[in-house]
Amino acid sequence: MPLDASAPVRVARPSLDLRAAERFWALGLGLDVLYRHEADAALGHSALLMVGLPGASWHLELVHDPAAPVEPRPTPEDLLVVYLGEPVPDALVARLEEHGGKRVPAHNPYWDTWGVTLRDPDGYLLVLSTRTWSNG
Repeated sequence: MPLDASAPVRVARPSLDLRAAERFWALGLGLDVLYRHEADAALGHSALLMVGLPGASWHLELVHDPAAPVEPRPTPEDLLVVYLGEPVPDALVARLEEHGGKRVPAHNPYWDTWGVTLRDPDGYLLVLSTRTWSNG
């Protein structure tokens, strides 16, 4: 089977402001900018920003097409959950808020019990969970 546990995963979604997104995800959360591409109308390329952790098998791709921007349409259940396995540091929440995030109550109270929910500049939700997770 071509799909296995080591298959890289990309989560891609639209962004209206890649600079604001970079401040939140890189400066706020601490992800690295893995790749950046500016828009090129002549080639039909959108601008994109990929953030993640070096060596991880996943990354987040944020895309913006200045010629035809796609409005982000997150729902209350569109969550990116990061399992910290420890209490969420107040300093991390403050840094995310300083870089464009907004702490919000979770739609599902489970996440308020087990973490902190923040809205990113495009309206998508990041949950920092105190729990651990394993697919094993």
